[in-house]
Amino acid sequence: FLNRGFKLDEISHYLNTTDADIINPCLLKNIDKGIEILKDCIDNNKKIFIVPDVDADGLTSAAIFINYLYALNPEYAKNFITYRINEGKQHGIVLKNIPDDVDTVIYPDSASNDYEQHKILYERDIRVLVLDHHEAEKESEYACVINNQLCDYPNKTLSGAGIVYKFCCRMDEIFNVHYADLFLDLVALGMVSDMMDVRAFETKHLIQKGIANIRNPLFHGLKVKNAYSIGDTLTPFGISFYITPYINATIRMGTEEEKLTLFESMLDFKAYEQIPSTKRGCKGQMETRVEQACRNCTNIKNRQTKARDAGLEEVEGLIEQYGLLDNKILIILLSQGSMLKNTLTGLVANQLMAKYQKPVLLLHERENTFEGSARGCNQSKLEDFKEFLNQTNLVEYGEGHAQAFGCGIHKDKIPEFIETTNKLLESYDFNISYKVDAIFNGENFSTQDILDVAELKSLYSQGFEEPYIAIENLTVTKDNLVLMSPDKKPTLKIKLQNGCSLIKFKSSQEEYEQLYSNTGCIKINIIGKCEKNVWNGNVSAQIIVSDYEIVSTQNYYF
Repeated sequence: FLNRGFKLDEISHYLNTTDADIINPCLLKNIDKGIEILKDCIDNNKKIFIVPDVDADGLTSAAIFINYLYALNPEYAKNFITYRINEGKQHGIVLKNIPDDVDTVIYPDSASNDYEQHKILYERDIRVLVLDHHEAEKESEYACVINNQLCDYPNKTLSGAGIVYKFCCRMDEIFNVHYADLFLDLVALGMVSDMMDVRAFETKHLIQKGIANIRNPLFHGLKVKNAYSIGDTLTPFGISFYITPYINATIRMGTEEEKLTLFESMLDFKAYEQIPSTKRGCKGQMETRVEQACRNCTNIKNRQTKARDAGLEEVEGLIEQYGLLDNKILIILLSQGSMLKNTLTGLVANQLMAKYQKPVLLLHERENTFEGSARGCNQSKLEDFKEFLNQTNLVEYGEGHAQAFGCGIHKDKIPEFIETTNKLLESYDFNISYKVDAIFNGENFSTQDILDVAELKSLYSQGFEEPYIAIENLTVTKDNLVLMSPDKKPTLKIKLQNGCSLIKFKSSQEEYEQLYSNTGCIKINIIGKCEKNVWNGNVSAQIIVSDYEIVSTQNYYF
């Protein structure tokens, strides 16, 4: 906890957050002004147009808002609310998509920065209500913007879903109802998917409450579909790896119809409607919208994987052909005829970064620029790749997270950029550098410590990353080394005398032989994560090995 920025007297509080940690929504500037706009629409039957942003947080934010209005006033919501998802990956206000006959347009999770569009809509006598969390230069004078980054609201780690939830909480107070908490599962899904820092008491508590009661149709359907991978208890980690990727795949690779089906499966009044089945061999039959959406997610994710792998093969051919690994930053410039889709650029950049352990720029050719995805090495000493690029003053933009963001470079500046970054990073070694929370020597550690850390798994997420531990000078002999499932998924197991086991997945016969000594022993250092193993009612400590190094070999061991 101390290594993650907590003070000693905050730890117990963080482990035991309560509803008292939920901050008064009135501290969000303009929240009552926004509710006045909404109340005027409801009282006078004025039309509202809602635009869900095209990412997981955007879809959940809009779904919370619409579900809440249907709970509050179903007759009004049915007749006076419409919505539309922007095509492709368009974010914010797309003027051509807005009907002329609406009174108010609402943008959950976007549009704080769309100042010009705010003014145009104002001049068309259309009100704009923004419920957002993204950084913006200023507060718009032509829109009602509710944004925790633009006021003194103390928690800056709420995503769009969190801001919409706060708006609904204030609606509860004004209308004397209790609907907002019905949608906390979507709040948790949105905030975890958008990688919000979970160290704020309010953020952690809202996620914890949301995960404890999954009632949204799509969220529940994806949880059931991936129950084997998720295990008995859903955690932020489980959402990040086994729920969000399916939503993201549909957003990246799905048709506009498939994206709409996904979104409408988050709406309580739409999810269980019967629609024509698209399942192979079921023509003419009916199924619920959420059944179709969950199946679509699985199929689309499989399509995405195939397309990603094909794109990766093309990119790796370019790397070899042009010797691109000679540069400190792996910069791949894709021509306009590239088979790699724009929507998959970030995924492929991730794969390249993991394989080559270099910062990556994977950029598509535009008219005067190359634009695409940037990925930094999370476990390297260059901790903020975005800031580094922006400080060169050679990029058109670098926007997003510190190690995962969008980037653009003018074509004319590419040679200077390569030369400059090679020079600036000349002394950098991008080999994996692990930050560990404890270093043990040999078997001189308590297995209870391992179990205690493993018990915190439900907390691990962005900002509160799962700890690594290091163990130095471990002795491996033929008596404590086992290769399990050698013909299927080889797994190494090293059983220590203190009762703890080291487990290394994705091993091999070659790795086993490297650590095996018939008469002696091998000394190793390992990096790993703490795990609790429960088998037939017995609990034991495990360390899942992430990496190891051989320190020495000894021919004889007694």
